[in-house]
Amino acid sequence: MLAYYLHDLNPLIFRLWDDVGPRWYGMAYVLAFICGYVLLRVLAKLGYADLSPVKVGDFITGCALFGVIVGGRLGYVFFYKPEMLREPLSILRVWQGGMSSHGGMIGLLAFTFYYARRHKISWRNLCDNLGVTAPLGLFFGRCANFINGELYGRAANVPWAVQFPKELLDHPTEADRAVAACVQIDPSLATPEAIVAAVHRQSQVAAPLRSILTPRHPSQLYEAFSEGIVLFAILWIVRTRRRQPNGVLTGLFFICYAIFRIVVENFREPDAMLIAGFTRGQFFSFFLIAIGIAFIVAAKMRPTFPKKMPV
Repeated sequence: MLAYYLHDLNPLIFRLWDDVGPRWYGMAYVLAFICGYVLLRVLAKLGYADLSPVKVGDFITGCALFGVIVGGRLGYVFFYKPEMLREPLSILRVWQGGMSSHGGMIGLLAFTFYYARRHKISWRNLCDNLGVTAPLGLFFGRCANFINGELYGRAANVPWAVQFPKELLDHPTEADRAVAACVQIDPSLATPEAIVAAVHRQSQVAAPLRSILTPRHPSQLYEAFSEGIVLFAILWIVRTRRRQPNGVLTGLFFICYAIFRIVVENFREPDAMLIAGFTRGQFFSFFLIAIGIAFIVAAKMRPTFPKKMPV
């Protein structure tokens, strides 16, 4: 039997007291916004973005607050966890994880439309350049999902499979076995939540968990690579080496993201009820393909180009 890696990464960068301290999940968003700011300024200076370089900071701040955070969180609540509406304050606990990439995209579309109308610049051009930078945010977000041990993959026997303790929160049978084994080590480990929290602090709980937890695909890393690195490379090449009308890159972003998501979801454990045999991530991605096609068709029918695009 292979000695699979037992996930024991600490979601805290460092601890101030108890479970309070800066988290990798929050750091992922900080890095995403910094990269978005830097790349959007580069695109603006090169003439690919109609947005002035001096206004990039305000635009990225608005995208972060109203697009990604609000849209992503509300998307998670409505698409995946509507029961959170019964406890509205739980919606504000974003540091505990739980963001929807589909919701974030809807939020970004809405904010960029508002921003473009208010500042009288091309909405499609804004979306294009934001779409080029977005995969880096997806990359950092998926890496944070892996560090948190959440949104894990399906059962696997590949050499790089990982055992995720948070499986105990979703599978009562394994949770009961883990509690029975771990209370003999420490009586305080009487709940699955306590065991999950103890994994990175008490190395002795690893032995019983190795015989209980299921080896799984690290699907978060698959998504980080495909939706992050590969998608960014595709969009950056098209943006800087091909003269395309405003809207094409937005359409390409939606279509490629949706295809990658649909494929990788086959390796990810469903985190909600299936819809017509598809995971929710796959189901919502079909709508993204339709949106992407609509952007490309509109761009080709009524072509406009960045005002200072290099010839």
